[in-house]
Amino acid sequence: MILPIVAYGDPVLKKEGEEISKDYPDLDKLIADMFETMYNAQGVGLAAPQIGKSIRLFIVDGSPFADRDEDEEEDPMAEGMESFKKVFINPIIEEEKGDEWGFNEGCLSIPKIREEVFRNEEVVISYYNENWELQEETYTGYKARIIQHEYDHVDGVLFTDHLSPLKRKLLSKKLQNITKGEIEVDYKMKFPVKRR
Repeated sequence: MILPIVAYGDPVLKKEGEEISKDYPDLDKLIADMFETMYNAQGVGLAAPQIGKSIRLFIVDGSPFADRDEDEEEDPMAEGMESFKKVFINPIIEEEKGDEWGFNEGCLSIPKIREEVFRNEEVVISYYNENWELQEETYTGYKARIIQHEYDHVDGVLFTDHLSPLKRKLLSKKLQNITKGEIEVDYKMKFPVKRR
């Protein structure tokens, strides 16, 4: 089932998510619905707060980063993205390391805004997968970036929080319009302030 994505300005996006247990109600269905919702919105990651659930759960599928034209050069940051599909339950970022690098990030909860965000190139994360097996893995490049972006969501942080105060001020009108639903999007969204 395709769920509405919560728009910028909803308090759920600024709350720290709670850990869940193995017997969380209908978890398999929730994960399946999250993948369907993410694909419908053409995203590469989706965190539970973005569908209104303040829990520590996010999903990723980096395969769109692997799609490139024949004449495009191989991007070393995109290595292995075609098979990067995962579920992260109760994740903990153990370490972020390497140089910070900038990339134009966007977010399904903040449509039509993309800004350069600097993040570390490598991340070590522990989490439970959908089978409740504890994992600890290291990711680099786009994989690390997607994980850091989605992990921010379960901590109540948005990519706009990483921008300078001036940049946020320049975006404030656009962000207010998103909150009010004064934006055209081609996927289901839930806006904090309804249009009159």
